[in-house]
Amino acid sequence: MLELTMATVSAADEGATAGMLMADSPSDTGAVLRVGRDGAMCRLVTPEDWLFVSRVHLEFLCGPEGAWQVTWLRGSQPEPSSEVRLVVGEYAQLLAYGGSVTLPRGGSGEIVIQDRTGPRSVNVGFYHEV
Repeated sequence: MLELTMATVSAADEGATAGMLMADSPSDTGAVLRVGRDGAMCRLVTPEDWLFVSRVHLEFLCGPEGAWQVTWLRGSQPEPSSEVRLVVGEYAQLLAYGGSVTLPRGGSGEIVIQDRTGPRSVNVGFYHEV
């Protein structure tokens, strides 16, 4: 089972979260959870006017044996207007535009989509239950 929670944060709102959303999926091969601005394609949807987030920005895909990976999907622009980083405990890594990383089994962490042009972020917490 993969459980996701998403909060949108804006310094203009004095650090307040604009809402907390949750989604989960069993760890079945081929299961998919998506994050982005397109409500028809994504289970976790960001504000429509937050253009630093693509229509479909992140895709969580379950592979063989219940292993989940997250991919920062390439959008319509050659260069992104955000940066994405994975944080697990003390460990943090930037995710490449169009790149993927496997989530730790039985672990938790956060994926942060940071606006490069302003003080806004989308924080997606994850818990990968074994």
